[in-house]
Amino acid sequence: MEDPVKYHRKLRGKIELKVKDPAYSMKKLALAYTPGVASACSEISKNLEEVYELTNKWNSVAVISDGTRVLGLGNIGPYAAIPVMEGKAMLFKQFGNVDAFPICLNERDENRLIEIIKAIEPVFGGINLEDIQNPKCFYLERKLYDLLDIPVFHDDQHGTAITLLAGLLNALKVLGLNKNLKIVINGVGAAGNAITNILLNYGFKNIVCIDSKGILSTKRKDLNEFKLELAKKTNPENLEGELINAVDGASVIISTAGPNTINEEHVNKMADKRIVFALSNPVPDLDCEKAKRLKIDVFATGRSDCKNQINNLLAFPGVFRGALDATARKINYEMKIAAAEAIADFLDEPSKEMIIPSPLVVELHEQVAIEVGKKAIETNITRKKLNYNELVEKIKKNIKKKQ
Repeated sequence: MEDPVKYHRKLRGKIELKVKDPAYSMKKLALAYTPGVASACSEISKNLEEVYELTNKWNSVAVISDGTRVLGLGNIGPYAAIPVMEGKAMLFKQFGNVDAFPICLNERDENRLIEIIKAIEPVFGGINLEDIQNPKCFYLERKLYDLLDIPVFHDDQHGTAITLLAGLLNALKVLGLNKNLKIVINGVGAAGNAITNILLNYGFKNIVCIDSKGILSTKRKDLNEFKLELAKKTNPENLEGELINAVDGASVIISTAGPNTINEEHVNKMADKRIVFALSNPVPDLDCEKAKRLKIDVFATGRSDCKNQINNLLAFPGVFRGALDATARKINYEMKIAAAEAIADFLDEPSKEMIIPSPLVVELHEQVAIEVGKKAIETNITRKKLNYNELVEKIKKNIKKKQ
């Protein structure tokens, strides 16, 4: 593989701005800029909704980070976060034809971040939060979701949760299991919290969550507001103690707790049919080679060099393409579940070795976008009335522009 630093040094940035219709004549210049542009400005000043028709707001997404939790590197700051946010913007364009721009903010205070993001909203049709430490990320998303009239989506939470649900649905299908099973969530940071909530919204009932201090229970007095919310909705057997106490009889372990936090003893206490998602990156919660020697029926990680990669790229381009083209004001749970089902259904015949499709197929993102947009229409959160056929035509046209 080419040296990553040399690769980035050669490119000097992975994205660039392009002009749709160059102004190489005075006539075109007068249309695109002064005096013609004043007419477009006047139309927007009379009706703000015209901004979606007369500017690129309809297709623009801000990829926003404060650099406090970047990949596996942690709190490395906004400057060092730029390559990741540029990469995200690149993938938005490549697979969803969404014009995304990296905005790395040199601000740590959560209330100031909310003010800044709210202030830059006029130019963007959506906000994608990225690599922000918890619990700040929960607070930011919740506040912005309520404050802004455009989709707000924290990909570390919901992109992971959508893709995980897709993989789990196919794993259950392969093993002949249903929702009436026990699931253990090891680690309730950004991803673990969102995974728990999407599973609850999907109808899974028996979920037990664990943080670094043990099983989440309403009896504990050390839980923050977000963990307490999970404790109230999970752990139906009122279990207490460590991870080993939770995994007894579990069919599924989903771990985002860090390297090597799942071991043979945990796996051996599970039910007969076993599904393990070890999602920490770059070092998973259970090593891929070690997992092969254990009795695990379906095993998945976040790594590209292991089978069954749970990759957020499967979700976010299509989710935003669908939300933008449906003129959605929000991205709700119905839309997230629709995305997960579309990803799962894209595989005609899933197997133990392939419960999730490749993210490199444009048709997958198109299908995710269509199902997400359809659900936005059905749940009445769109700016405009649009029928299903119009939506499909719109999405296919916009994605095709990039092919």
